[in-house]
Amino acid sequence: MRFKLIYPRWAKLSRQTEFHLPPHGPVVFAATLPDDVDVDFVDENLETIDFNEPVDFVGISMMLTVQVKRGWQIADIYRRKGIQVIFGGIATMLHAEETMEHADSVFLGEAEGRMEQVLADFRQGTLQSCYNFIEQRPDIGMVGPARRDILSRNLYNYKGVQMVDLVHASRGCRFNCYPCAVSYLGGREFRPRPIDKAVAEMAQIDNNRLFIVDNSLAQDTEWEMELFREMIPLKKKWCSHPIEDKPEVLDLAAQAGAWYVYQAVFDTSDYIKERVKRYHDHGIGVEGTILLGLDSHTEDSIKKLIDFLLEIELDLAEFTVLTPFPHTKAYTDLSRQNRILSHNWDNYSADRVVYQPKHMSAERLQELLDYAWNSFYQDESQKMKMVKLFQQVVKKEMEDNTFKPRDRTLAGRSFGKDVIR
Repeated sequence: MRFKLIYPRWAKLSRQTEFHLPPHGPVVFAATLPDDVDVDFVDENLETIDFNEPVDFVGISMMLTVQVKRGWQIADIYRRKGIQVIFGGIATMLHAEETMEHADSVFLGEAEGRMEQVLADFRQGTLQSCYNFIEQRPDIGMVGPARRDILSRNLYNYKGVQMVDLVHASRGCRFNCYPCAVSYLGGREFRPRPIDKAVAEMAQIDNNRLFIVDNSLAQDTEWEMELFREMIPLKKKWCSHPIEDKPEVLDLAAQAGAWYVYQAVFDTSDYIKERVKRYHDHGIGVEGTILLGLDSHTEDSIKKLIDFLLEIELDLAEFTVLTPFPHTKAYTDLSRQNRILSHNWDNYSADRVVYQPKHMSAERLQELLDYAWNSFYQDESQKMKMVKLFQQVVKKEMEDNTFKPRDRTLAGRSFGKDVIR
């Protein structure tokens, strides 16, 4: 069977970095397909879809809300040709009803152990319009290594500099954050993969730089510490979402190759300030993720927050505005209060205000988003801060002899200076 798997293009944030990371969802999904399925993967952000290429079945994997309208367009083209299309992925789950209008089938939930039946139905002409497994999650032990072989590897570097590969060690999240849909998508139960399987997958990735994409590694201290212990021999360098800031955890994380973490900065408390300092004391960088437009935010509090970010010496910061994605508390509350201004999913990019803020106009919040970016990077550009963060990983790699000399001149050329000093 010739199965074309497509990842629709999407518009990056206006201030987001130029490079593209290899998508995670499609390669995890591809690993669930039987061996007799010939997978042709197209990342439309970097490649052009050949709609005339012979294909038996098309799968469209959508991660982001801003991909859905393009995904629907792609499906409509194939279906007019008489080719059946199945959708899956996070954004499909968030927009299932609308997506069904453009699909022969939608798959909701996790695919491990399910695709044999779906493909059997396809071959027999009995493909169901919806396969809903959201509440029937498979045994996490069934998750195998992702199919990174379907990727065009040369596309996922930045001017010759090796970027990160994505991998996950758990699913689900016991937290239920206001703007987040993870509790709907993956459940409120923390479901760690067997550590030996997760570490074995990391070991086989031909890239020293990883992004561990788990929602949060800070959910089970003993598991977290054991994961880091087992990662130490790999000598990988990695970034992730938050890890616990207990000294014993941070010490193991540093030994395991922690490069930097994404840390939500939601207030100007001493707790946040000390947390960032603890990361830095262990040689771990911090990229702040700052969400603007919560109901507690006023114009004055946002400006004070920006001043605080400069004070705590974040290595990088990424600013977004509250976006009410379906199946989140934010969407439920703002819908009930009739404060959602737009349901044009192309605008749900997290850098456009699509709702009515509580203490200011939508236009003013949009202006404050620009103010935040400009203020944080006024003394040192985003690009130069990235250089410094990149220097950190190169230094770590050189210390344990995992640095690839090929990156030396390419890195300097890419960023406009020699990053090896």
